Amino acid sequence: MAVKLIDYGSKDYDQMIALRYALLRKPLGLNFIDDELEKEAKDILIGCFDEDKLEGCCLLTETEPGLVRLRQMAVLSGLQGKGIGKVLLQFAENIARDRGFKKISMHARKTAIGFYEKSGYKVVSKEFQEISIPHYLMEKPL
Repeated sequence: MAVKLIDYGSKDYDQMIALRYALLRKPLGLNFIDDELEKEAKDILIGCFDEDKLEGCCLLTETEPGLVRLRQMAVLSGLQGKGIGKVLLQFAENIARDRGFKKISMHARKTAIGFYEKSGYKVVSKEFQEISIPHYLMEKPL
């Protein structure tokens, strides 16, 4: 397992889009919008690979100075619970810290709250609906 930064527009990025679509968008009947993907050129793109095959990914988006938002965390269904998400999260936190961010936040699906709490994230909002799914705002100082 190797965790690394992904270059926007690369073949690895194409794998990232495909994985996120299959796991996060398709089940909800959603597609990516070109404008949405174009904005990712400024994001920190992270992938976990077994040789050349992407097994998990996430991205970081700067929302304001010192604050970065974790987005689009996805791990292949058959590999969930095997530590890939935890490794991705730790890598993302380290990259964010190295780049001077002081806090990381996310809109976490209600079903994932426990996963993030184990890594020190705190719920800082009431439940809200996003893409028809219950979410919470979670944060962690870096």
